[in-house]
Amino acid sequence: MISFLTVPRLVGLSLILDIILIDQFVKWWIMEDVLTPAGRDPIGLWAWVLSAPAPMTAEPMTVTSFFNLVMVWNHGISFGMFQSGTPWPLIIMALVISSGFVVWMMRASAWTQIIPLALVVGGALGNVIDRFRFGAVADFFDIHVMGWHYPAFNIADSAITIGIALLLIDGVFWEPKRQKVTHV
Repeated sequence: MISFLTVPRLVGLSLILDIILIDQFVKWWIMEDVLTPAGRDPIGLWAWVLSAPAPMTAEPMTVTSFFNLVMVWNHGISFGMFQSGTPWPLIIMALVISSGFVVWMMRASAWTQIIPLALVVGGALGNVIDRFRFGAVADFFDIHVMGWHYPAFNIADSAITIGIALLLIDGVFWEPKRQKVTHV
């Protein structure tokens, strides 16, 4: 009998937690150290975690000729779609989808599914924490080229994007090979 918590699944659960912690730490660091508005005292990490500071605004910071740090509060989903007055429908939707992905991850046996699923769930839960605490998701990475700006994003968004891309690669290239081996 196969144990429910095998090494790949434990790694997946650990990766979910790691993504959440890294995402929240980077959000605190950017908002409270890097982009803190003049005249406002930064909040320490534990005070920030235990409270829900008011969403802040900040002047953009140029990092390179193609990368800025900005403070954008996304009340919708990807690319600012589905802006709503309350975060609860998006919180519930993210939790339901994440639950389904966790079930999928716990049933998966291939690393090429477990790792991407963990990235997606960790990113989704990182953004759920923001919606719960602030009513919106804190986005701050701004990539731009010749006046065109990609929508601002954060670590959680990056984890979701990378996870979905890896799941697509798995579905197109590796899953057919696994299916072929099991049907031989």
